[in-house]
Amino acid sequence: TYQMFGGSGQVIQPFMAAMEMIHTYSLVHDDLPAMDNDEYRRGKKTTHAVYGEAMGILAGDGLLNYAFETALKAFDIQPENPSIGKALQILARKAGVYGMIGGQVVDIESEEMPVTAMTKERLDFIYRLKTAALLESSMMIGAVLAGASDTEVAKIEQIATKIGLAFQIQDDILDV
Repeated sequence: TYQMFGGSGQVIQPFMAAMEMIHTYSLVHDDLPAMDNDEYRRGKKTTHAVYGEAMGILAGDGLLNYAFETALKAFDIQPENPSIGKALQILARKAGVYGMIGGQVVDIESEEMPVTAMTKERLDFIYRLKTAALLESSMMIGAVLAGASDTEVAKIEQIATKIGLAFQIQDDILDV
């Protein structure tokens, strides 16, 4: 979306790296015994399985903090770009309690519910926050940094939401 809206230069790169760090931290934490308790991810031992639960927690925490340190380097690249602040707001919101973390909370709470109590609306809410939020963030940040209008950024968010929902549905089907 950065290139699509005419963006050029390196200001997007710190955000690309930060997004990958946030995604990786979320997987490290998702694999922990308190969450999914997965021993393997992509055919390899998970972080906590190799280094212990405490190091898994700290590795995830470190990645999240380092993600924001890295994203802030965009100011070193283009200190005059007022869109960097808006991009940071999107990153924080979509990764936080109104995004990925919030979706994970509702997902964990839903595990205590009877399967028959799960509604389509609740499942869509979880998918929208837990999965789609990071895709939204990635695509919206690219558009914002390239100078897209608020209307264009909103449209990009809608498209990214649909991609995120489709991804999560496919992922769930593959799990079954």
